[in-house]
Amino acid sequence: MTALFSATSGNTLRRNMMLLPAYSLVLGIIALLGFMALASGVHNMPEYAEQFKKYGPSFAVPALFLHSFPDWFVGVAFAAIGIGALVPAAIMSIAAANLYTRNVHREFFNSNVNEKQETNIAKIVSLAVKFGALAFILWVPQQYAIQLQLLGGVWIIQTLPAVIIGLYTRWLDHRALLAGWAAGMTIGTLMVASHGFKSSLFTINLFGYELTAFVAVYAFLTNIFVCYFGTLIVRALKLPASLDATQPNDYEDDDEPAPLRPDLKSVPAVD
Repeated sequence: MTALFSATSGNTLRRNMMLLPAYSLVLGIIALLGFMALASGVHNMPEYAEQFKKYGPSFAVPALFLHSFPDWFVGVAFAAIGIGALVPAAIMSIAAANLYTRNVHREFFNSNVNEKQETNIAKIVSLAVKFGALAFILWVPQQYAIQLQLLGGVWIIQTLPAVIIGLYTRWLDHRALLAGWAAGMTIGTLMVASHGFKSSLFTINLFGYELTAFVAVYAFLTNIFVCYFGTLIVRALKLPASLDATQPNDYEDDDEPAPLRPDLKSVPAVD
C-alpha cells in the first residue's frame, strides 16, 4: 500500500509486483527456521531456559544458531539478522518519506515544489522517521510496538475501499467512503482494545454460533457496509456529488507515452 501511494509511475508498480512473489518465497524459507528450532528441541534445553523465559519464542532462531553452529558463524548469522532488520526499516522510511512529499507536502503545503526540493524534503523526512523509530524502540515499552503491529494490519486494510475499489467504480460517494473508513478504524480498534491489545482475533456470537476471525475482517465488512449504505443515503437525499478532476493523461506513464492508435492517425487535432 505504501508503494502504491509513493510510486513514481505504473512501471514502478509493475516491477514491485513482478518481484513480490520471489520476496514472499524467501519469507517462507525464513519461516522454516522456526520449524527447525522446534525439531531441534532447543526450547527444552536447560542452557537456553533463561533466555526463553526473558525473550519468549523470539529467542528460538538465535538458540537454533547457538546450538547448531560454531561461535564464529553464530556471529555472522547474528550480524545478518541485524542487517536483515535494518534493510526493510530503511526501505519503509524511504517509502514513508516519498508518501509524505508526494501526497501531503505537494498537496497541502507547496504544490509548486520541484523534483530537487522534493528529493531534499524526502531525505529529511526519511531521516526523521529513522530517528523516530529508534527513539520508539529505546524509550517506549516493547509491548507498545507489538500493539501497534497488531493495529497496523487492522488499520491499513480500511483504506482498501477508497483506494482500490475506487479504481473500478465512481459510484461510491466520497462522504460515505470517509464514514466507512472511520467506522472500520473505530470498530477494529475497539475489538483489539477489548482484548487488552494482546490479540487480533475476535469472536462474535451469531445465531448461536461462535465465529472467530481476524479483527480486520469484521472491521472491513463494517467499512464496506457503511460505504454502500451511506452512498444510498446520499443518493436518496440528492446531495451534490464530488467533482472528479481526473484527466485521461493521469493514467499514462510519464516515462512511457501511450502509443497512438492507428485508426486515429488521420484524425485532425481539435481543441
